[in-house]
Amino acid sequence: MLIPRYFFSDDYTEFYAYFLSKPHRRRVFEKGGMLWNLGETIRHVYYIESGIVKTFVEHENGSRKILHFHSNGTVFPGCQNSAFKIETSMGTEALTRVEALEFTREDFYQMYQENMSLNARVLETYSMYINLFVYESAHQDYNNAFIKVCNLLYLFSLHSPTGTPSRIELTQQEIADILAISLVNVTNNLSKLRSSGIILSHRRWIEITDLKKLEACCSNETIKV
Repeated sequence: MLIPRYFFSDDYTEFYAYFLSKPHRRRVFEKGGMLWNLGETIRHVYYIESGIVKTFVEHENGSRKILHFHSNGTVFPGCQNSAFKIETSMGTEALTRVEALEFTREDFYQMYQENMSLNARVLETYSMYINLFVYESAHQDYNNAFIKVCNLLYLFSLHSPTGTPSRIELTQQEIADILAISLVNVTNNLSKLRSSGIILSHRRWIEITDLKKLEACCSNETIKV
């Protein structure tokens, strides 16, 4: 059974040749560049060839919550006809240099309609988003901060951008922004994990030194069986 993912990659690799055959333009975003700006609705859809992006939502008080990350072989933000108000409070930022194929929203929707395999993959991807958001609202929100941090590190170990389960490419601030808890809270709970011999902290990344111990600290809904 599938468990939640915060990091998405290689979900659309098999459609690459198909995407190249359709109207598009190549885009390059340097680190810090915005694929989707605050204040905008969805205008373009991207197939990410290389690099990593993060998508966040910004509250009117200025605080941000990171929703998920996308890397090579993924399509983002997806396919839909409707424009939702919340889109203007969302943004997608390049964490590294990103190379992508850019499609207009209208062109990608037409591709979605004519290619049933792509149609099915988009629906599956949306199901994974829904699974993540239900997991957060119906399960993760009720955990204490320590379990939230453990769950997040465990889930990232299963879908790591580096391909190395023990290396978690997250800063403490990013952990706080994903979990919507304070940076102090994150720091204190990472300190507990260090004291237990479960992790080591490095500049801008975390090393899991005992995955079994980390798993034992997670909630049942999070553990892969």
